[in-house]
Amino acid sequence: MKSQNSIQYSIVVPLYNEASNLTPLYVRLTQVMETLDGEYEIIFVDDGSRDGTAQLLDEIYQSDSRVKVITLRRNFGQTPALKAGFDAARGDIVISMDGDLQHEPEQIPAFVSKLDEGYDVVSGWRAERKDNWLSRRLPSKIANWAMSRLARVPLHDFGTTFKAYRREIIQGIQLYGDLHRFIPALAAGAGARIVEIPISNPPRANGKSNYGISRTFRVFLDLLSTKFLLDYSTRPLHFLGFFALLLTGTGTMMGSMVILKKLLFHQSVMLQNGPLLFGATLFTLAGLQLFGLGLVSEILSRTYYESQKKPIYATRQVQSHVPEFALLAAQSPQVPHPSHRTRRPTRWPLHFVESTKVDGVTSLDEAV
Repeated sequence: MKSQNSIQYSIVVPLYNEASNLTPLYVRLTQVMETLDGEYEIIFVDDGSRDGTAQLLDEIYQSDSRVKVITLRRNFGQTPALKAGFDAARGDIVISMDGDLQHEPEQIPAFVSKLDEGYDVVSGWRAERKDNWLSRRLPSKIANWAMSRLARVPLHDFGTTFKAYRREIIQGIQLYGDLHRFIPALAAGAGARIVEIPISNPPRANGKSNYGISRTFRVFLDLLSTKFLLDYSTRPLHFLGFFALLLTGTGTMMGSMVILKKLLFHQSVMLQNGPLLFGATLFTLAGLQLFGLGLVSEILSRTYYESQKKPIYATRQVQSHVPEFALLAAQSPQVPHPSHRTRRPTRWPLHFVESTKVDGVTSLDEAV
């Protein structure tokens, strides 16, 4: 992964009240990164901590020039903290992980190895979770199943922060709300190659978890918004229009029944068919309103993409013997292809790695 950039790896770690875990995390991180070829930087993002994390970060920063500290004005949440770290990253490879020592730094080389094979995103998979079954594991299993189906990215674990990215990929993704857990889905929508590897999930040694079961409801709401962004952000009328036609069609049929009963059976419209008439009016008006909302959304969508010059596609590679075309194509958004290895066609953009244990040793078996 040769580059003019002297920084090869950027480790992004969001922190919120992790003073008890910060020092051992830093020590283990530096020990692991020293074994990899290439320069590295560690970006700690203090997300409004109140427990002495800021003081420890200042001490670490003063003693190590490879450490960068970003202090947010208040507690914004994990996604904004990660985004702040991603924006500041200068490494060709960006690795994100939690600061509570439930992500083991010793597994970073496995992520880097997978990126060297040609993938753009490497996502961790907590195959054997140690969390509480009712409050953490069951909601997570349900949420991951729903995410994989709706987003059409069959990962086992969307929620873990332990992931590795090519910098061009992660810095090209806009993050809002709590969308950090949907980064693989957003990256896959841009054509990124994704692989999943199993990671260990040791229990939290110090401090208190900042997550609860209430987070599950927010996850499902974010899932719906992500599904809309992935499939309908450039054609919102296709989404709203379906419900508009359904409601309008239902209202039209109900209204037709009222008219037929009046003409054929001479039934009173209001006395004998009042509820049916009310339903026909309600469904028809609701359908027309949704159709109007879809048209307005379509106009806003086109205005947004055109005014922001936001592309609706991403290219991986452009080859042309025409200089003018090559120059034009070079200005289009690209999903970078590593230049240090031989290019080969890939039939499937998404692969997965499953773990098997032989004599106590975990091996990774790749399967499509």
